[in-house]
Amino acid sequence: MARMITLEDAADLLQRNDNIFILTHKSPDGDTLGSAYALCMALRKLDKKVNVIIDGDLPVRFQYLFEGYTNMYFDPEFIVSVDIAAPALLGQGMKVYENKIDLCLDHHMKNTIDAKYSFVDPHASAVAEIVYKLSVIFGVEQDADVTKGVYYGISTDTGCFCYSNTTEETHIIASSVMPYCDWKKINQLNFGIKSKSKLRLEQMVLGTLEYSKSGDIALVYITLDMLKEAGAEDDDLESIPSIPREIEGVLMGITVKEKDDDTFRISVRTNNDVNAAGFCNMYGGGGHIGAAGCSMEGSLDEIKEDLLEKADRFVYEWRNYNK
Repeated sequence: MARMITLEDAADLLQRNDNIFILTHKSPDGDTLGSAYALCMALRKLDKKVNVIIDGDLPVRFQYLFEGYTNMYFDPEFIVSVDIAAPALLGQGMKVYENKIDLCLDHHMKNTIDAKYSFVDPHASAVAEIVYKLSVIFGVEQDADVTKGVYYGISTDTGCFCYSNTTEETHIIASSVMPYCDWKKINQLNFGIKSKSKLRLEQMVLGTLEYSKSGDIALVYITLDMLKEAGAEDDDLESIPSIPREIEGVLMGITVKEKDDDTFRISVRTNNDVNAAGFCNMYGGGGHIGAAGCSMEGSLDEIKEDLLEKADRFVYEWRNYNK
């Protein structure tokens, strides 16, 4: 069981150790990559040997983040995980580190990583906020190497400051790093450009849209055949879960993505502080109030029916509780 520590304790651990591997989660997003990069660059400014470990290829829209980054050659002595809430989120290439994590840095309400030490701040919009605070404690220069990772993490995890996890502190930290990084380019790469394959996939996804009986829930799905037909990659899926939630009057948007035979990944996005994590906990998943996920097995039709029925009941009970 991980020992919960303070931010200052986490900073002290990182300053006292060297030869550090920073682990990111599989199907990496802007927060796990941005946080890892920013932390790596901050620690390298302290003359430490640090590498970011990524499972598979780096998604195209994050290549700008890692421009100029090169791996160092050393044997790891201290392992850090960033934005990884559960062992299942470790990629196959990182399973070897599952029981060797020394420090876990996260912002998910439910974290089951069995690290020696853990600092989890569920009020942070992104782990990048935590990394920024660590860099301030380190006293390192807030230059482009550190700040672009912080901005990447915060902007992507808040949907460019539109999601409900955005706080006053989020804006304060973002405004602190903006003078030192090319935030316009980061926003353009993540929010201003769509590939043709992504547009084709979004068109197909809209054709799967259906509502619950109450109309409070909207659900879409993505099959492996749809991905193949659209020529889409995992990187094209990032904004898909937001589509059903953006519909007027919808309180919960659900995206069902086929992973392999009879296995589906469920992504839930909510409005009006409906607890997405609470809903996904019913299926053994978790996440944040406004964004969460879980996995399910069965046929697509059975899963859709079950999700729509239970989501309707969940939102109905939420309405009554909040009257």
